[in-house]
Amino acid sequence: MEVSQTPTGIIIDQKEVIGVTLQNDTGSFVKIFNYGTIIQQFVVRNAAGEEQDIVLGFDRFDSYIDEVYLQNYPYFGAIIGRYANRIKDGRFNIDGTSHQLTKNNGNDCLHGGLVGFDRKVWDIVDIQNAPQAQVTFEYLSISGEESFPGNLAVQLTFELTNHNELILTYRAQTDEPTAINLTHHSYFNLSATATTIDDHLHQMPASHVLEQDENWVVTGKLLDVTGTHHDFRQGKTISENWDPANGYDQTYILDKAEGELALASKTLAPDGLTLFVYSTEPVAHFYTAKYLNIKNGKNGRDYGPFSAFCVETQHHPNAINIREFPNTVLRPGETYRQTTVYKVTR
Repeated sequence: MEVSQTPTGIIIDQKEVIGVTLQNDTGSFVKIFNYGTIIQQFVVRNAAGEEQDIVLGFDRFDSYIDEVYLQNYPYFGAIIGRYANRIKDGRFNIDGTSHQLTKNNGNDCLHGGLVGFDRKVWDIVDIQNAPQAQVTFEYLSISGEESFPGNLAVQLTFELTNHNELILTYRAQTDEPTAINLTHHSYFNLSATATTIDDHLHQMPASHVLEQDENWVVTGKLLDVTGTHHDFRQGKTISENWDPANGYDQTYILDKAEGELALASKTLAPDGLTLFVYSTEPVAHFYTAKYLNIKNGKNGRDYGPFSAFCVETQHHPNAINIREFPNTVLRPGETYRQTTVYKVTR
C-alpha cells in the first residue's frame, strides 16, 4: 500500500491543488485531486494484464477549470454538495423558515448551486498507508454559501483495498438545521476498446423509479418499473429497449433498507471489466451521459453522448420538499454518514 502526493502548482482560493494517489499491492491505483475531490484516474489491470483507466476525465488538472469545459459542465469525477440533483424552484422550508437558493438550472437549483462542493479546494487532513491506502479531505461550507443555512463541516475519506474496492465514507456536522444530500459524479466506461457504453450489461435491484417533471425535477410519485424499459432487475444491455435519443437520466429506488450497505448496481463490458456499486443510500441516479460534448479528454479523446455512465448514490432528489421521502435535514448534534463502494473485477 502506498499514498503519494503530486502538487500541481495551481493556486485556487489561496490553496494549492494537489493530486493524491492511492495504490494497492496489486498495482491498481486511484488519483484524486483535493479540488472537488475529483477522481481523475481509477486504474486496474484487465483480463489481458493491461492497465485500464475506467473513469472519464482529463490528463491535466488545468483542463478541469478551463472555461470551455465549464460552459458545458458535466461534473467529471467530483463530489456533489450541499445537495445532489435538483431542488424544485431552488427553495425549501425548515422549521417555518424559507430558504431561497441560487438557481443554476432554469428555475431550479442543481447539484448545490453555481459553485458547489465540486469547485472548492478541500483540505487534506489525514493520510494512511496501512492497513489500507487512504486519504481524508475536509471542507467547511460557510453559512449562506449558495444561500444554504448553517456552517457545514464535511469530511470525505477514500480508501483503496487490495480487492480493488474504492470505499467512499462521508461525514458531516452542522451548527444550524440545513439540507444535505451528497454524492459523487464519476463517469465510467468499463470497455477496453469501445467508446460508448451501449453494450454494457447493467443490473439494478430497483422495483421503482421516481417520476420527474418536464424539467427533470422529482415530483414525489413512485413509478413501478415492471414492463418498462427502466426494469434492470434481471440485468440487460443498457441500450436494450431504451430511448436512443435520451438514454437514462433517472433515479432508482433500491430494494433494500435505508442505511444497509448493499448492492446498488452491477455493470460489465463484454470485452472489459465489471463494476459493482454498493451503498448505504436509498437511491441511485443512473445517467448515461446524453449531454456529454467534451473535446480533448484523456489521451486526446473526445467524449460524446453515451460514452459513459454514472451511478450517483444519494437520498431522493428534492426530498427536502417532499415530506414522504427520507429525511435530508441535518441538525446540530447529529452526524450525516454515508458509505459507497466501487468494486472492480475482471
